[in-house]
Amino acid sequence: SAGIASVALAPAGQLAFAQTDYGIVGHPAPELEIGYWIDRNGDATNFSISEARGKWVLIKCFQDWCPGCHSSGFPMLKRFSDTYWDHPKVAIAGIQTVFEGFSTNVQEDVRKNQLKYDLPITMGHDAGDSDGDHRPSTMKNYRTGGTPWIILINPQGIVVHNSYHVNTDALIEYIGDQVA
Repeated sequence: SAGIASVALAPAGQLAFAQTDYGIVGHPAPELEIGYWIDRNGDATNFSISEARGKWVLIKCFQDWCPGCHSSGFPMLKRFSDTYWDHPKVAIAGIQTVFEGFSTNVQEDVRKNQLKYDLPITMGHDAGDSDGDHRPSTMKNYRTGGTPWIILINPQGIVVHNSYHVNTDALIEYIGDQVA
């Protein structure tokens, strides 16, 4: 159930909390509305929630200038990716969700960070509107609170974790138990 996943994946030493302001835990995962995706080689590709149905899906939201993304977000994503990137029951995507710093969190940073952290996963760029409410579609649809942000979707397409933090060891173990 969603509650079990949230408690299992809460930060070390903390229980999960009821997400009322952010996240959509327990709800169907919306399709991603992103026009820029690259594969592990930097070539244009696609990523789709509907095409990943039947798999566990991990989405990591980041911004290039986000200190927390570099200190904890990318290292978490690297460890998870090294374990599961080629697993037939797991799909992984990193998305630069730009809601500020529009002139510095640019599309080219997606590939730069993919190479910097040696991430063999599909990565995308979801630029918000610098003149509008600033939030990109992923932030709106998943009710994310910023970056770094982790979204976990079960094989039935239901969001089971949607928060700033995750216990990486617990996440890796949890998914291992689910795909065994």
